[in-house]
Amino acid sequence: MNQLIKEIEAKQLKEQPPEVRVGDTVKVETIIQEGKKERSQYFEGLIIAISGTGVNKTFRVRRIFQGIGIERTFLLHSPKIRKIKVIRSGKTRRAKLYYLRSRIGTKATRLKTIQNAAMANKSAKKAAKVKDDAKAKPEATPNTEAEKAAE
Repeated sequence: MNQLIKEIEAKQLKEQPPEVRVGDTVKVETIIQEGKKERSQYFEGLIIAISGTGVNKTFRVRRIFQGIGIERTFLLHSPKIRKIKVIRSGKTRRAKLYYLRSRIGTKATRLKTIQNAAMANKSAKKAAKVKDDAKAKPEATPNTEAEKAAE
C-alpha cells in the first residue's frame, strides 16, 4: 500500500519546483476559479515558514495589508500555483520567523537583503564590461596648444 501511495505522489510532484527559502520576499500567482471562469491572483509577502516534505511541502507567506497582518499557506506542488517569483532574499538565522508577527511597522519587520547568485553574476558582468570599455577607449588627445607644445 505504501509503495502505491509513493507512486501516486510522484506523479503529483512538479518537475522544477521553485527554490524558495525562509526570509525570501515572493510574489505567488495562484489560479482562482469562479464558476466557469479562471483568473490569476497575486499574493506578495515574506516567507516565514516552510514545512513538510514531498507533495505535502508547504510555505507560509505573510504580508501587511492596511495595518493588518495576513498569512496564507500554499502547497509548493499545487497545480493551482502558476508561478512563484522571488523578489528579494533576506538573511535569516532561524527556520521559522514567527517573531515578525509581534513587530509593527516596515522598519521593524525588514530583513537584511542577500545578494543572490543571479544578481551577483549580473553585477560582475556589468563591472567587467565597464572595465573592458575603459581599456578599449583611446588615450586622451591633448586639448590645448600648451599640452601639444609640451609633447
